[in-house]
Amino acid sequence: MEAVESGSDGASRSQRRVGILYDERMCRHHTPDDEPHPENPNRIRAIWNKLQAAGITQRCEVLNAKEAEDKYILSVHGKSHVDLIRNISSKQFNSRRNRIASKFNSIYLNEGSSEAAYLAAGSVIEVAKRVAKGELDSAFAIVRPPGHHAEHDEAMGFCLYNNVAIATNFLLNEKELGINKILIVDWDVHHGNGTQKTFWKDPRVLFFSVHRHEFGSFYPASDDGDYTMIGEGPGAGYNINVPWENGRCGDADYLAVWDHILIPVAKQFNPDMILISAGFDAAVGDPLGGCRVTPYGYAMMLKKLMDFARGKIVLALEGGYNLTSISNSALACMEVLLDDKTVRQELKAFWSVLADELATKLTSQKAPIPQILISSSDSEAEDVEELLQDVIRPLSTLRVDEDHHESASVSWRSDLSKIDIWYATFGSNMWNPRFLCYIEGGQVDGMQKPCSGSMDKSPPKEILWKTFPHRLFFGRESTRTWGLGGVAFLHPESKNEDIVHMCLYKITLEQFNDVLLQENVSSYDMSSPLFDLTSLDCSKEKKSINLEAVKNGWYHNVVYLGMEQDIPILAMTCNMSDIENFKSGKVPLRAPSEDYANTLIRGLVEGGQLSEEEAMSYIKDAATKPL
Repeated sequence: MEAVESGSDGASRSQRRVGILYDERMCRHHTPDDEPHPENPNRIRAIWNKLQAAGITQRCEVLNAKEAEDKYILSVHGKSHVDLIRNISSKQFNSRRNRIASKFNSIYLNEGSSEAAYLAAGSVIEVAKRVAKGELDSAFAIVRPPGHHAEHDEAMGFCLYNNVAIATNFLLNEKELGINKILIVDWDVHHGNGTQKTFWKDPRVLFFSVHRHEFGSFYPASDDGDYTMIGEGPGAGYNINVPWENGRCGDADYLAVWDHILIPVAKQFNPDMILISAGFDAAVGDPLGGCRVTPYGYAMMLKKLMDFARGKIVLALEGGYNLTSISNSALACMEVLLDDKTVRQELKAFWSVLADELATKLTSQKAPIPQILISSSDSEAEDVEELLQDVIRPLSTLRVDEDHHESASVSWRSDLSKIDIWYATFGSNMWNPRFLCYIEGGQVDGMQKPCSGSMDKSPPKEILWKTFPHRLFFGRESTRTWGLGGVAFLHPESKNEDIVHMCLYKITLEQFNDVLLQENVSSYDMSSPLFDLTSLDCSKEKKSINLEAVKNGWYHNVVYLGMEQDIPILAMTCNMSDIENFKSGKVPLRAPSEDYANTLIRGLVEGGQLSEEEAMSYIKDAATKPL
């Protein structure tokens, strides 16, 4: 049924068919003793009351909440978790409920929790089904408890069931609905770790999350929300994280991300439907978020998404803990779903720089994708100021727009692609599949982070092995790629009593630049090369050259090792000042982790250099011999 509104002049005008769902029963989930808590029943009451007062509910189809069936919840969560949430409100758990809740991260439970969790999940399913069928154009599910932190077997972050993930699987599994590709946009200020893990390998779901990260210290306090987490296997490239490393981000920041990342990728992906994890805790005044998004900012983010999937959009409430902010933000979004321009017209006088015309122009412009390579390699250096560009680079592998890709090309790549070098490796890159992560992108067993790959993904033209009179050793406490344990370094100065086995890959000097950048996790924008022909000549003369642009990386010293087939041999390692730090203990020497050591062993054994026993002894000697 099409909703109709009577205007102040008595005339009626057609509106989009918009659904809205609210159920007071979800307010029965509260802290056991009604002690204050940011995630409380007044959150959804405040939104509902605001929408009623503004006349929004009269212009929408108000839907009834339904509890989700276990079979749909089990598509996301394990049976033990479902059994716990189903039964936690029963009397038999009265004496144990608080103790069970304390075992989870940021969770409380009471006698109303089970019903609320089932209603929240079922309500998002219900509105999503109605929109998928075409009975509604779009809808907003005002639900709690929120869901995007809930993982397969764990409740966390105020979330019991992952409402959006459950509804997404429902849509994809109900084939008669004809929904084959879904875009999930999570604009909650916290990373949607549970949703990300659910669809980590699924190319049917493009998951996009913009959130505060604080280098992994902001809740949920892990590396899951890092920009290098791009999916795996068939899902590689379909997981996009935009992490803010500080608070205070506002409308302009979010709209820039929309215009330069989300909108181009959404256009390429062409979803059948969009689900939004609509947390409003990045809003102005939120006590947990610390960001500055205005109601107009949320309205504009939603408006830009209305161009896709024929406007088939479902919003499901996640976080948001300032009652005024979440109410005003929800109202602004509902005005967009109803295609009402009054809010934008009202605010134009105050936000001229974010006026309708400007935002539309920004979205339609073709902006070149900066050629920046992202990696989770063995370096610790990151440049916060250019983080947004770091986020953009992995997206180029999706080929969002061929014109963008071509316009971003620079002449040095063409020049250096004609020059071959031998890249001499002594660490995990000795194993060919590991090195190919730097060329083709991805990760291998033992690696905790994927690599973005090089611009030129052509495999090495040739591979050979040689030994050199240099010292291999292991240092550093831990790495983002391998976890706890040291990684391999080459003493930059040769000594005849030392010997190191090295695998040589014949690659182009262009590819070598991309590997250099990934090894050092730099935000250098690659408008010019890190290591050019002048650098090559200098390294031949001086035997090594320190690269100022990646000086904070671990492998910023390029060492010249001679020639092979009239082609220069180059390795990358630390410099002599780093060696002094290792000797003094300022930077620790440390044996490698088991995963890292096993990768070296596989490289040496599969390369025909050593037996497994010999390789283990070789690594042990390098790790224990004094530097």
